[in-house]
Parts: sequence; C-alpha cells; structure tokens
Amino acid sequence: MANEVTINELEKAIKDGAFVLDVREGWEFENGHVPNAHHIPLSDVPDRLAELPKDASIWVICQSGGRSMTAASYLETEKFTAVSVAGGTGDWIADGKDVSMEASA
Repeated sequence: MANEVTINELEKAIKDGAFVLDVREGWEFENGHVPNAHHIPLSDVPDRLAELPKDASIWVICQSGGRSMTAASYLETEKFTAVSVAGGTGDWIADGKDVSMEASA
C-alpha cells in the first residue's frame, strides 16, 4: 500500500515542481483542481503509464483519497514512486488553497 501525504505536504511539493496526477473523472477535474495537475482518470491509468515519469515521485490526488490510494498503490506495483494525498481535492479546496480551472498540464 502506498504512503499517504497531507495537502500541506503536497502544497510544498508543488512549489518544488512535483508531478501531480489527478485521477478523478473529467467533469470533476474541470470543476477545479490543484495547480499544474496532470489528469488521467483512474480507469485509464493502466493504459497511460507511458505518460508518467519513472524518475520522479508521482503525487496522486482524487476527491477525498480513496481513488488516489488505489492509483498510487497500483503505480508502485508497476515500479513507479507514488504517494496518495489524504483528503484529496475536497480538503485542498476546503483549506482555501489555490484552485486551477485550466486544462491538464
């Protein structure tokens, strides 16, 4: 099982250039996401592994933490380094952090 990190740890990692993967559905992503997030719905992750970095940690986020844990754990089985963001985008927004409406990075 992948490690969990907090939204505050994610915020710091984003400032340091972290690769953020949002695994929510398209309509969820379009309604707002963490800045610079890359969007791949959870169901598409296995078919799109080539789009993910092998040489950097992947910070996986969803709405509340369930799908991100599933994705991060799967990515680890595929030899990626990944962490799941506890509380997800819901906690990110509730905490008043910046939200992007732009298309996937």
